[in-house]
Amino acid sequence: MYKTVIIGTGPGGLTSAIYLARANLNPLVIEGPEPGGQLTTTTEVENFPGFPEGIMGPELMANMRKQAERFGAQFKTGWVNKVDFSKRPFTLWVEGMGEIQAESVIVSTGASAKYLGIPGERDNVGRGVSTCATCDGFFFRNKKIIVVGGGDSAMEEANFLTRFASEVIVVNRRNELRASKIMQDRAKQNPKISWSLNRTPLEVVSGEQGVTGLKVRNNETGLEEIIETNGIFIAIGHTPNTKFLDGQLTMDDHGYLLVKPGTTETNIPGVFACGDVQDSRYRQAISAAGTGCMAALDCERFLENAESGLQAVQH
Repeated sequence: MYKTVIIGTGPGGLTSAIYLARANLNPLVIEGPEPGGQLTTTTEVENFPGFPEGIMGPELMANMRKQAERFGAQFKTGWVNKVDFSKRPFTLWVEGMGEIQAESVIVSTGASAKYLGIPGERDNVGRGVSTCATCDGFFFRNKKIIVVGGGDSAMEEANFLTRFASEVIVVNRRNELRASKIMQDRAKQNPKISWSLNRTPLEVVSGEQGVTGLKVRNNETGLEEIIETNGIFIAIGHTPNTKFLDGQLTMDDHGYLLVKPGTTETNIPGVFACGDVQDSRYRQAISAAGTGCMAALDCERFLENAESGLQAVQH
């Protein structure tokens, strides 16, 4: 039986662990298959406050983990297959650990960027392939880059990237875009953005220095071509990692957890959510860490109130 269990070890989960460990609550942190979350696939992080020279993503996450361990957080590696939040203590079934119980739970399982699933894509993450313009745009000053996608986030990323790139080419497999009219208009009015529509991405082409091009098929003619580029930003959305919850917590249409505004409280008292699993808008390491702090404080308050309620009953 644990006072609190944190599921996930991105910036949100690790910040929660630091705060709860310092409050002597000895949290158990369950690491999934990607310890450290999306930041471990990023090379340099330049926008996390306190690191004027920047810091490597994996190093930042390793430091956060050490900080949590220093105060007494326990870490176990496992995959949470199933949970039962219908009654307290809550029950979690963890592959490699069996069944565990917790008085409170913080869900910080993040969201996974959707990839195209084409050859050369995963091999070149951090070598020219990225899923985060705000994280990596700066590294493409005066370079020619591609944004793949046709929705609002693709238009937003394309516009943002024109601050750095010499040219941004939007590649979309359909002839029309899914983005809202206002976002389309904004992108179409940007002189640095060009369009390669009705093209299906087939392969990320790379050399020793990283990405050199994107092989696409022209859907009208069936011909294949290589669009030369130094960087490819995949902007086809994210999938929140909430499947294992089996609908026990309230979510939006896309599977992101809904929390009570201004808090990290889910619809079940004692279960909290932080980081990208409940944030489809900002998706930054610093905002995830901020909600991680909030979740720990909300959780601590919940446990105190539960404890004092129990004592009152016993008296």
